[in-house]
Amino acid sequence: MDHLPIFLDIRSKTVVVSGGGTLAARRIERALSAGAHVKVFASEPTPELDPFLANPDVTHFRRPAEPDDLSGAILAYGAEENFDNDKKLHDLARAAGVLVNVADTMELCDFITPAILDRTPFVAAISSSGASPILARTIKAELESTIPATIGDLSYFLARFRDEVAERIADGTQRRRFWEDVAESVVGERVMAGDIAGAETAFYEKLEAFSTGSGTPVGEVYLVGTGPGDPDLLTFRALRLMQRADVVLYDRLIGPRIMSLVRRDAERIYVGKKKNEHTMGQEDISRLLATLALEGKRVLRLKGGDPFIFGRGGEEIEEIARHDIPFQVVPGITAAAGCAAYAGIPLTHRDHAQTCIFVTGHAKDGEVDLNWKALIQPNQTVAIYMGLGMISQLASSFLKHGMSPDMPVAVVDKGTRRRQRVVTGKMSDITKKVDEAALDGPAIIVIGTVVTLRDKLAWFAGSAEVPQTGSTA
Repeated sequence: MDHLPIFLDIRSKTVVVSGGGTLAARRIERALSAGAHVKVFASEPTPELDPFLANPDVTHFRRPAEPDDLSGAILAYGAEENFDNDKKLHDLARAAGVLVNVADTMELCDFITPAILDRTPFVAAISSSGASPILARTIKAELESTIPATIGDLSYFLARFRDEVAERIADGTQRRRFWEDVAESVVGERVMAGDIAGAETAFYEKLEAFSTGSGTPVGEVYLVGTGPGDPDLLTFRALRLMQRADVVLYDRLIGPRIMSLVRRDAERIYVGKKKNEHTMGQEDISRLLATLALEGKRVLRLKGGDPFIFGRGGEEIEEIARHDIPFQVVPGITAAAGCAAYAGIPLTHRDHAQTCIFVTGHAKDGEVDLNWKALIQPNQTVAIYMGLGMISQLASSFLKHGMSPDMPVAVVDKGTRRRQRVVTGKMSDITKKVDEAALDGPAIIVIGTVVTLRDKLAWFAGSAEVPQTGSTA
């Protein structure tokens, strides 16, 4: 190792910071977060220091540091970003026996400042020994996406029960296994979801079952929206739950790139949900979710888009709630928002649309029954889900009820995915263009003058126009 990694207790101790800019602000912020008293030496502080200079634990001097200022300090930071000035602080600190750090100047550093992941009481420090701070920050960002922000809450919660568990489970090996099981169970998820009462109930159920060898604790259901297809659009919470589930129920909207993020050893159950081709009916899916959870399993139900926007997630959760099974709902980016953004089409725009309406294009007895009057309004965008198979009927109905034949329309096929394709046209010719392009979905239809902005705003590499020859290349 180039440096010895340690964690210093600087609570109520003095830290010296010399400098008045962004770098100094970050050093002050970090020292205060660890409970230090901070002496700041800045003749002309920038506005970025204002919030800190008002802190009672900060003393500001409008002059350079002097030898007596370092007396009793535990650390000193040179953040002037001027070599000569920072060298003066370095020399003062060395003379006073105080550890000193000067940013980006290794020869003036007794210690280095790592990139810090703070999940108090868990803290991780990532360092490249000064060789590549940017890379250290990149690694920190990766960890930020995988370690829950509330993991510290779980640590404090579990600490409350250490003595009680020691009394109930005397064997050290069995006790360790219990804690491992609890940390990966519904208890941890309840804490991190903010449901402390539910976590306590689940904890005592597990403790009773573990210490007596009786009963199977109830599991949990995770209803997770995966967005329109690009795995990069998943939330941190979605990723965490995908790694915790024992069994996963998924349908055709969940692509292989998203499924690859599910825990490797989780059981996978395909439930279909293609139009007129359901591997499993909706009621059967809801019952299966409940049955698996009552067996003590952590059950992940993956939904394309957002589970509560045309996803029938409410129906599934009603069945779960009826059995008093703990559950979580993780929203996802709904198809209209995600696909329109990747196609370069803003759903609202000051010059085009102040209203956006989401509807489904499902037909009943071969007819699409919508509130046409509400949909055919000026300064409005209409986003139609699941309407690709009915686009001819939709276009005819819009025209029949008075929409202009020149109204711009876009059909975004496989939006946000690598194979995304976009067809644009007018209400009068969109059916012909979609037929020629041979789109096969899933697709979102966007109607409104916002579609004309696509020529300027398209950015996604997969969003080139489909040739009007019928080619799908």
